Amino acid sequence: MSMYHARPTVADLQGRKAAGDKLTMLFVETEDEARAAAEAGIDMLSVVAPLWSPAMRAAAGDCFVQAGLLYGELCTGEDYLRAAHAAMQTGADCVYCAASLDIQKLLCDNGIPVVAHVGLVPSQCTWTGGFKAVGKTAENALAVWYHVKRLEDIGCFGAELEVVPDRVARVIADHTPLLLLGMGAGAHADAQYLFTEDVLGHGVNKLPRHAKAYRDFAAEFERLQRERVAAFGEFKADVKSGGFPGPEHSVAIPEAEFEAFLAGL
Repeated sequence: MSMYHARPTVADLQGRKAAGDKLTMLFVETEDEARAAAEAGIDMLSVVAPLWSPAMRAAAGDCFVQAGLLYGELCTGEDYLRAAHAAMQTGADCVYCAASLDIQKLLCDNGIPVVAHVGLVPSQCTWTGGFKAVGKTAENALAVWYHVKRLEDIGCFGAELEVVPDRVARVIADHTPLLLLGMGAGAHADAQYLFTEDVLGHGVNKLPRHAKAYRDFAAEFERLQRERVAAFGEFKADVKSGGFPGPEHSVAIPEAEFEAFLAGL
């Protein structure tokens, strides 16, 4: 993977934060989604490691891409370091890591741009009461603040800030150099981050309070599935009735050559 490209760098994004430029970010799972995001001018994409590939990098165009390192599938610092280098060599612009501070620091110490996670961290939310907002008391809001400060100290350049009160998010965003990628953190995070399945309206789960559906792909997918079943049924009926294949679907042979073939038999 060439090191030279026209995509934004970490330094570019830090400059845009300083300038007050609000960024957009999407979690994508297919090359079509990545291409659409790039064409629409989305600034940043998140792609989890099993889906991250050279083809996804090409589809993402000039989007800055965060490759997600899967918490729980990787365990040791060496596991994370090898996976992070592999992701970067495939063209990731940074990695997402929700592991311990020492593992995050190991990646930072090796020059890998790291995005951490604060507030509601889904993989560890049992410690904060499950899938609910974090930081609604002074004590909990301070815990988020100190977590951000520790991430600064070890060298992370960004963090996903998930489901914290908007006023808390604003204070933290205004007093940290970290790029805060907000999901349910109000309007003052440095980037607004949503899942494409929510934006397109086809998620299996209920639309989260912090998300907004801009299309109803679920209805469209259901319509396409009905059309798929109907087409398959029509194909079966055609075969049974002799309607398929017809002469136009078959290869012809000149009569003389066919007669010669029969004579040869």
